[in-house]
Amino acid sequence: MGGRRPAAGDGPDLAFVCAHAERAAAELTRRDVARALLAVSSGVALVALPALRRAMAEAGNPLSPAFWESARATLASIEAGTATFGDVRRWLEATGTEPVLLTRGSFLWADEDRRGPVAQEMFSRLVAYLEERVVSGEIDPEALLRGDPGALAAYEELQARWLGTPLPDGRVPGPVVTDEEDEELSADLDEEEAFALSELRRVLGGLPEPPARPADLARAAARLRELLRVPGYPGNVLRACAGFDEEPPPAGDADLWLSVLAGIAGPVSDLPEADDTLEEFTDLDRGLSEEDTTLAGLCAIQHADWLAAVTALVRFGPGVLATPERIARLVAESEDVGGDVGRGLDEIEIEIGDLGVGWDDDLDDTDDDLHATEVLFGPVVALWGLLGVVDDDEVLTPLGWWGLPKALERAWSPPG
Repeated sequence: MGGRRPAAGDGPDLAFVCAHAERAAAELTRRDVARALLAVSSGVALVALPALRRAMAEAGNPLSPAFWESARATLASIEAGTATFGDVRRWLEATGTEPVLLTRGSFLWADEDRRGPVAQEMFSRLVAYLEERVVSGEIDPEALLRGDPGALAAYEELQARWLGTPLPDGRVPGPVVTDEEDEELSADLDEEEAFALSELRRVLGGLPEPPARPADLARAAARLRELLRVPGYPGNVLRACAGFDEEPPPAGDADLWLSVLAGIAGPVSDLPEADDTLEEFTDLDRGLSEEDTTLAGLCAIQHADWLAAVTALVRFGPGVLATPERIARLVAESEDVGGDVGRGLDEIEIEIGDLGVGWDDDLDDTDDDLHATEVLFGPVVALWGLLGVVDDDEVLTPLGWWGLPKALERAWSPPG
């Protein structure tokens, strides 16, 4: 699978395909040929296709007429700009030895360049397993190519079983891959938070320290204690944000108030199971509850946006308008965010040949970005209002000016 990366202008002749797959011509599979064709420009691959087909036949490995016709049709649709990522994935999976990207059991393989060592190993093992099933006749690539529903279902089921079956060494492929991804995600999050924290401290270091507001804090903490006793919204969300369903709230006003405010920027836990009933999840017409929508929105806000919003508000000070729309503008105009905080959609790439077609590449549309940020900060401002960070007119209060930077620093600081 490693193979050499093709240079610009390389044509997929037989030698190229063999080098790309690291196999002799007689051992090449449909998947090997398909991946080599997708590794170069679709136009170049189309021109080289007839000669490659003849060379494969002369090598005693002709594959099938249906495969070659599907290759021509797929490459032509890519060249014409009508192919989608899903179209190409389905064609690749129809080779019979390309693992399904997303199984019915909701197991998702990461992009090839994002897989860790365990995922790479398990993916290679699954490819080898599928190759054995093709040789034995259990997998029929021709039926997959025709889109036969039974064959497609069996193909997915075969992989789902393999992912859940222990290997001779006792490891179960699906869970060990998921565990590795969870560890990598946690490490990435820790790294991103550490960088965001350093940026926050850098920006705040050049700003005056807001004065403490003990009287305002006492009133806000007293109101917060009442809210936390509310069984439904917003009490359940505030408890989940701060992790108070697992540990008792701190006694001190400052610790209590800052813990909840920090939790809004980095929720500690989810809603308890009692608040997420089975009926709510199975009744699709009901949609998500206000609590679920709020927590999902909080978790979706990137570190960069929190950093930009809070530092801008702190720089302007009490009296600045802090509506969701205004915060979205502040985030868009911020010059405080640098480095790698909050990697966004502009870094997402499709790396199957030149398959940059059939996609909306205008990911930086200003109006869409502003609207998305405004929507995400809507619940934030509502919760801030309950804590006294903003007043009834959604204007930053002196207490909010004092507490927001401290809460954000607490949210991103390592525990302990």
